[in-house]
Amino acid sequence: MLYFMHDTNITSKMIYTWKESIAYMSTTSSSPQETNLPAKEEKANRPAQTRLLILLVFVAGACSLAVELAASRLLAPYFGTSLFIWANLIGLILVYLTVGYYVGGRIADRFPRPAVLYGMTTVAAFLISLIPFISRPIMHWSQSSFATYSIGVFYGSLVSVILLFALPMILLGCVSPFAIRLSINQLGRSGRTAGQLYAISTAGSIVGTFLPVLWLIPSIGTYRTFFTFAVSLLLVSVIGLVASGARPGPDNTRLDGWQPRKKGFNKNILAILLLIPMALSVFTISGPIKPAFGSNGGGTLLTERESAYNYIQVVQVGSETQLVLNEGVGIHSIYDPNQLITNGPWDYFMVAPFFNNPPFTPDRVRRVAVIGLGAGTGVRELTAAYGNIPIDGVEIDSTIVNLARQYFYMNEPNLRVVIQDGRYWLSTTSQKYDIIAIDAYQQPYIPFQLTTREFFQQVRDHLTPTGTVMINAGRTGSDYRLVDALAQTMHAVFPNVYLIDTARFANTMIIGTNARTSPGNFQNNFSSLSNPLLEQVAMNSIQYGKIREEQGSTVFFSDDRAPVEQLIDQIILGAVQSQGR
Repeated sequence: MLYFMHDTNITSKMIYTWKESIAYMSTTSSSPQETNLPAKEEKANRPAQTRLLILLVFVAGACSLAVELAASRLLAPYFGTSLFIWANLIGLILVYLTVGYYVGGRIADRFPRPAVLYGMTTVAAFLISLIPFISRPIMHWSQSSFATYSIGVFYGSLVSVILLFALPMILLGCVSPFAIRLSINQLGRSGRTAGQLYAISTAGSIVGTFLPVLWLIPSIGTYRTFFTFAVSLLLVSVIGLVASGARPGPDNTRLDGWQPRKKGFNKNILAILLLIPMALSVFTISGPIKPAFGSNGGGTLLTERESAYNYIQVVQVGSETQLVLNEGVGIHSIYDPNQLITNGPWDYFMVAPFFNNPPFTPDRVRRVAVIGLGAGTGVRELTAAYGNIPIDGVEIDSTIVNLARQYFYMNEPNLRVVIQDGRYWLSTTSQKYDIIAIDAYQQPYIPFQLTTREFFQQVRDHLTPTGTVMINAGRTGSDYRLVDALAQTMHAVFPNVYLIDTARFANTMIIGTNARTSPGNFQNNFSSLSNPLLEQVAMNSIQYGKIREEQGSTVFFSDDRAPVEQLIDQIILGAVQSQGR
């Protein structure tokens, strides 16, 4: 009997413990924020919190991509847009986001409160708005690297600018894991919740990819693009801070488990006040994005623009109006009302056909294409030399065309402007030309797709039987490795390839002839010229151009493999080392 009583006691205790466990599980199956809420209040409040969290994830995703793309435009006027720059920028930002994912998960487990998340994104918004202001003096410092050939200054300033993105990008990386931690109420739905939030974040990233490139940067500029996304993130964060501390539950605790504040000054107002220094950081930046950087690193800045493709300067140097792009290593067009000849690479397009077998006369040039129209210097000279023959000018950047008409008087009636990528346009037209002038290389880095054997084959397919192509290639005073690689790649397609060094600037013109020709043809055709303009350029070519024929035919660049940027990096490093001796 005593044994039976003892056993009954144990059974009662087990039943009581089981009931207590069931009760505990029923209360903990909901999130910590919902434990003390009546059913009606929980129902009304939870969708609003969820929508706000979703909005934060969306905006943070948009900010992460927008900051990355705006960063590329921030760097372009000083460091260019080469593959090397993109690799450094994307690689380091991915490192920052990776750190953010890890840190965000740890913080979310330790402090699973919405106010913590919204506080982090408030700081991120503030730091994003400061990036243009803080980076400006660093990038001005970098400009001296081109004048002094200082590789240390170049890389030091590049790394310094990219490091400015570390903390805001790490904080943005914290958002997704933190939001998942706050949203998971049932273990069985964790996969679905995580998938939904990552999808929302990715949707935000899509918006952050296209909105800056297609509208904000061309319309309001890079600095204000940073500010626009920073303000968007700040507003959502402030609303979240207010909402996360707004309503106490029945036990006088807030939804996030904190005790409610006593009545008095609302510290959330401090987050709103961040708008003041954020606005000052952007709107007090006066003056141009970058000082004028015309020939010899000087001149007067007439205007600057940011397009979808380039940072553009129009600079006045003496009587010349010059077009400068991105980091400003090369002059891309010149207009001088006092004289037509520039002694630059554009002059030499006029004499390209005279490598044909003599007698070759100017009247045999009937149609011309210019790939890389720029501000139309070559078109103006070709029209003066050959009359109002049809000229198709292909330029990918419509902003450059607009500036060319406004500042460079590019209004020739025989010019048909095509806004398109040069290679794509060439593959879609059936027209054949007597001269194809290619001036689309942006020094020091050039688009690889316009350097390959396959591209040169397309060019040859669009030449008349006596057609010629001339390419403007950059170099240093003594390093011709890029020129030689381009010339030999061209010689794998064209029967004869010739080179002429320009009288002004460090450029070499590479000419490919569709017909089989010989070097002596140029001198023979020159002797019979009667056009003073053509005579002057031909004379400069003979006296100063070191006219020579390329004998090699090695394919250095193909669509599959075109290490053109690596070659240019080696040339730049060689120039730096030679200056240091």
